[in-house]
Amino acid sequence: MKTLKTGVIGVGYLGRFHAEKYAELPDSELVGVVDVNPDAALETAERFNVPVFDSYKALFGKVDAVSIVVPTNIHHMIAKDFLENGVDVLVEKPMTTTIPEADDLIRTAKSRNRILQVGHLERFNAAVLALDGVIKKPMFIESHRLAPFKDRGTEVDVILDIMIHDIDIILNLVSSPVTSIHAVGVPVVSPEKNDIANVRLEFQTGCVANITASRISIKEMRKIRIFQQDAYISVDFASQQAEVYRKIDSGDQNEIPQITYDQIDIQAGDSLMEEIRSFLMSVRSRNVPEVPGEAGRDALKVALEIVKQSETKKSAMNI
Repeated sequence: MKTLKTGVIGVGYLGRFHAEKYAELPDSELVGVVDVNPDAALETAERFNVPVFDSYKALFGKVDAVSIVVPTNIHHMIAKDFLENGVDVLVEKPMTTTIPEADDLIRTAKSRNRILQVGHLERFNAAVLALDGVIKKPMFIESHRLAPFKDRGTEVDVILDIMIHDIDIILNLVSSPVTSIHAVGVPVVSPEKNDIANVRLEFQTGCVANITASRISIKEMRKIRIFQQDAYISVDFASQQAEVYRKIDSGDQNEIPQITYDQIDIQAGDSLMEEIRSFLMSVRSRNVPEVPGEAGRDALKVALEIVKQSETKKSAMNI
């Protein structure tokens, strides 16, 4: 099996973990890293015994695939350059800052026959993977993603920073057009960007999703609850656990249905490793990735509408 030559653009907090996974995988040869911070680049390069490149363009012709883990406002520029130069791309979420930029990357990838995967990490969470075939026609979903305040990631709204994870998961689970969005967001610590937000999404199937995201919580929480006709499913992303409560109908309308409980046996996994392994499988097979550019665009579109609604409400309230 041919070893794929890989690289990482941006080796800050998250990017250095991308580099670690590429260095560990047997079918990957980490060729080098790039970062505008020379100290961060040198630290990661020395750890994995690879060179530092002073420009991402220096990797053209040297790599088969790259992870782009830089600020969102330059995702489009760097990803497009790699796609146009024949390199497959895993770009972190949110994939771009605008829908036209996202559409442009999708078009470029198709025209150049390149793989474009978006880094929606929770798709590869062991608890989510274990629910394959369990969730059928959800009718109500409630998710909470709460975290303490950190300087990292505050260049974007909490909606684009952490809520977009749950937006992507829910869009994938429901698999139906969104018909209505009702959102509110509030800046608490950040001067302008929302630090806490809530949205109600309504879907063509009748499903309703209530999503809350906060980066000013004392405790961390990453949970989602899913209700469907025959079951209630609870997923804890952090502990990688899932519980299923099922209704057992006896057929007698006069009897109260019995409820069974099942804690799904899940082997804890490394979500980022699974994401990168999946990406490299797509690179090798040329099959559509698990989270293609279209999925990243759909999540971004909903997230941007939530941001827009929250800004409109804040203006009306003089916040």
